[in-house]
Amino acid sequence: MRLTTKGRYAVTAMLDLAIHHEQGPVTLCDIAQRQGISLSYLEQLFSQLRKRGLVSSTRGPGGGYRLGRTPEDIAVVDVIAAVDESVDATRCGGKENCQQEQRCLTHDLWHDLSQQIHDFLSRIDLAQLVERRRVREVALRQERASLREGGRSSAEVAGPARTSW
Repeated sequence: MRLTTKGRYAVTAMLDLAIHHEQGPVTLCDIAQRQGISLSYLEQLFSQLRKRGLVSSTRGPGGGYRLGRTPEDIAVVDVIAAVDESVDATRCGGKENCQQEQRCLTHDLWHDLSQQIHDFLSRIDLAQLVERRRVREVALRQERASLREGGRSSAEVAGPARTSW
């Protein structure tokens, strides 16, 4: 099983949005700058995330994206599924036609691994990730770097915000 860049970037962008969600709408430009992800790629991902109700958008000045649900209600597996990623470790995509259209010897092993990964990612929500000390440290370092580079962060646009770090 290999989680592609698409799934990793989607989770990273959603975590960034969760970290800054109390500051109002967050622009994709801010996320792109902080996370080093192409703006056009983020636009594609957020189109899919919006269709699944994981984010909502506001147009115009002061606009951007917000979480579509509370961080506690968005599991990592939801984000991965929203961008059409899979956590399937089987070669056959679960169709049991792994080896010459037949079930292979190790199909159950890889199926069980896939289920373990799915279960693990379904038990982790964005709020839990935000609360991790290392995540908060990285987010703070990114925000400081963004400000040093002269970029306007979503925090500057929204004004002072309450932080729980």
